[in-house]
Amino acid sequence: MQSKAEQSFQILKERIMDGTYGPGHRLVIDQLVREHGISSVPWRESLRRLEAEGWVEIVPNVGALVRTFDTDAWQQGLSLLARIGGYATALSAPHLSPDDLDTARDLNRRMSEALAAFDPAEFGRLNRAFHELLASRAGDQRLVNMVCSEWARLEVIRKSAYWYAPGRAEASLTEHDELLTLIESEADPDAIETAARKHELRTVEAVTQYEAEVRQDGNGRVHG
Repeated sequence: MQSKAEQSFQILKERIMDGTYGPGHRLVIDQLVREHGISSVPWRESLRRLEAEGWVEIVPNVGALVRTFDTDAWQQGLSLLARIGGYATALSAPHLSPDDLDTARDLNRRMSEALAAFDPAEFGRLNRAFHELLASRAGDQRLVNMVCSEWARLEVIRKSAYWYAPGRAEASLTEHDELLTLIESEADPDAIETAARKHELRTVEAVTQYEAEVRQDGNGRVHG
């Protein structure tokens, strides 16, 4: 059975992720106590935990606010994910079953269909599922949880401040296939980690370059 602190943490995190509590929303402990019948102590513990994970800012004389994410936060998050996700994928690779790899290829195929249908939300959901699957057999649950948590944070950022460099989505599908081929061929773990890491960093580089070009030519932002 979940503790009260864990229950309150999950309530807050889920509501932040689904947009119920949007960026800048003030989280008032007294109100949360009334709504959920959980005492103030677990809520305070949850807010400190959410602050440590980067979901909430605790501002003196104001209280706890849901963080406002921007493109810089997205780039920083993806850069972190490139490191921990690449490592987790390398650890996971020898333990991925043929069924796992078939599922990953199916996810990549469905991503291509979502891209053709101009459905960025579905593309993003499938992309997250693809990478979480490849990291899921790492044998280190704390590491896997970190990867999943960072993907969840990127999902929230993408809803409010995410924009994608043109052409990058198509290139990422090819890189997914190449990564799966490396895993299937039982390539050296360092090669798999490098390929997975570079895959994410190429997205950061593409978005950074695109942002610079947009600023230079004075056009408005293109949101994905």
